[in-house]
Amino acid sequence: MVRTVNLTMRFGSRVLFNDINLKLDQHKRYGLIGANGAGKTTFLKILSGQIEEFDGEVNIGSGLKVGVLGQNQFAFEDFTITDAVLFGNKRLFDAIKEKEKIYETGDFEDDAVNNRLADLEVICCEEDPTYEYDVNIGKILENVGISAEFHLELMSSLDSADKFKVLLAQVLYPKPDVLFLDEPTNNLDIETIGWLENELQRHEGTLVVISHDRHFLNAVVTNILDVDYQKIREFTGTYDDWYIAANVIARQLEADNSKKEKEKSELEAFVRRFSANASKAKQATSRQKKLDKLEIENIKPSSRRDPSIVFSPKRQMGDEALELKNISHSYGDNEVLKDVSLKFEPGERVAIIGGNGVGKTTLLKIMMEELKPTSGEVTWGATVENSYFPQDTADVISGDGTLYDWLRAYDPKRDIAEIRNCLGRMLFNGEEQEKSVVNISGGEKHRMMLSKLMLQNGNFLVLDEPSNHLDLEAIVALGEGLLGFKGNVICVSHDRELLDAFANRIIEFRENGTYVDFKGTYEQFAEEKAKGL
Repeated sequence: MVRTVNLTMRFGSRVLFNDINLKLDQHKRYGLIGANGAGKTTFLKILSGQIEEFDGEVNIGSGLKVGVLGQNQFAFEDFTITDAVLFGNKRLFDAIKEKEKIYETGDFEDDAVNNRLADLEVICCEEDPTYEYDVNIGKILENVGISAEFHLELMSSLDSADKFKVLLAQVLYPKPDVLFLDEPTNNLDIETIGWLENELQRHEGTLVVISHDRHFLNAVVTNILDVDYQKIREFTGTYDDWYIAANVIARQLEADNSKKEKEKSELEAFVRRFSANASKAKQATSRQKKLDKLEIENIKPSSRRDPSIVFSPKRQMGDEALELKNISHSYGDNEVLKDVSLKFEPGERVAIIGGNGVGKTTLLKIMMEELKPTSGEVTWGATVENSYFPQDTADVISGDGTLYDWLRAYDPKRDIAEIRNCLGRMLFNGEEQEKSVVNISGGEKHRMMLSKLMLQNGNFLVLDEPSNHLDLEAIVALGEGLLGFKGNVICVSHDRELLDAFANRIIEFRENGTYVDFKGTYEQFAEEKAKGL
C-alpha cells in the first residue's frame, strides 16, 4: 500500500530520520509515536505528499484513494457544513456543484449541455452509487456531535472545536484506502472518541495515526512506528505492547552489556598478568584475540525525556474546601449551567467530564472568579490556596521575556534555584530556560503552566484540559503527579488514561442540563454508565 525507500529528512544540519525503509500494509493500523520534535508530523506530511523536499522515495499504490485530516480549521468558512464534508470527495463535490449550476442556468436545447450533464451523472453514479451522499454525510456529522439542524449553516458559524469535527467528518466520509490522521481526538469528547475508535477499527485499508491518547492507540492500532534514534522502527502490537517490549529490550541490552563488561575486565586482567610470562604467553594471546572480538554495544539514550511533575502544597487544608450553591449561567439566551450545587471535601481528586458546550470550562471560570455567574454562590475554604490551569495557555503565557523571567514574575522573592528546578522538571534545561516566550509552542506553553503550578505550591489545583499538546510521557507524569498530590484536584479532561490515573470522583455534565455525581474511579463510572447510569 505505502512504501518508503531510503527516506531521509534534514533541517539544515539536523537529521530527523535517516534511510527509512518501511512497507505499510493493507489492513494494518499504525500508531506513529515519538517525543515532541522527533519528526512525527513531518514524517506524516511526507507520506501524504504535503512535504515534497526530502531524500529517498515514497510510493503509494496506484489508484488508491488517500485521505489526510486537514489542520486548517478556517479553510471552508464560506461552505455549508454539509458541503465542507462533501469536499472530502473532490470529484463528487465538483460534479454535483457543476450539475446544480447547469440546472440553474443551462440551455437544455444545447446538445453539449446535455452531454455534459450525462458525463456528470456518470461521475456521480461512480462516486455515490446509492445517491445517498447527503444521508451519509448527515449521519457522520451527527456522530461527531453536529446536530442536523446546523448542517446547512456556514462553517463560519462554528467554534474551533466544531470546525475540527467537520474536518474529521470530511476525511472519513469518502472511506479512503490510505488514511493519515494527525491528532484526530483533539477537541473530541469521550463519547465521540469512542465512536471514532469503532470507525477506525473497521478501516480496511492502511491507517497511520499520531495521537497522545494512550487509550485511543491501544484501542485502534495494530502496529507501532517509533520515531527515535533518527530511525523509525516498527513493532507489532498496541502501544502497551510496544512499551513493554521496548523496556524489556533496553533491560536485556543493559544486562548483556554488563555481562560483556565483566568478561572484558577479566580478560584484560589476565592479559596484563600473563602476557610477559613465557608459560602463559600462548594462553594470553588467545585471550587477547577473544578480547579484540568482544564488542560492547552502547545503549543509546532515547530521545524521550520523562518530566517529573510533583505538586507540593505549602499549607495543609482545613475542614472546608469548596462549595458551589445553585450556580446558573447563561450566554444570552443560551443557559449552559442550571442550579449546579456541589460540595468538595478536602482530599478529593475530581474529574469533570462531558461533551463540548455543556459548561465545563464555564464552571471552572466561575470557581476561579474569572466569570460572575448569572446566579449562585462560590465559597472557598479559609485555608484554601488554589492554582489554576486555564484551557488556553496562549492567553496567559505571553510577552517578550525569557521562560525564566515569565515564571519568576509570579514570585520574585522565590529562590532562583527553585524557579530553575521547576522549569527543569518540565524538561526546560540550561539554555532552553533563556528562550523567548514568544517562540515557544503550544506544548511548551502547557509545560510552562505546569511549572508555574509546581512553583505556586497551592493546596487546591483547578485544571482545564491540561493534557492538550502534551506527549504521552508528560501525560503519564501528570497523572502520577495528580495521584500523589496531598491536596484537592478538580480537572476537566477527555483523556481517559489521565482520568484513570488520578480521579476518585467523577462529575459528568450532560447536554440536557443535568449532571451525574459519582463517587469512584473513572473505570467504575464507565462500568456503571454502561449499565444505564
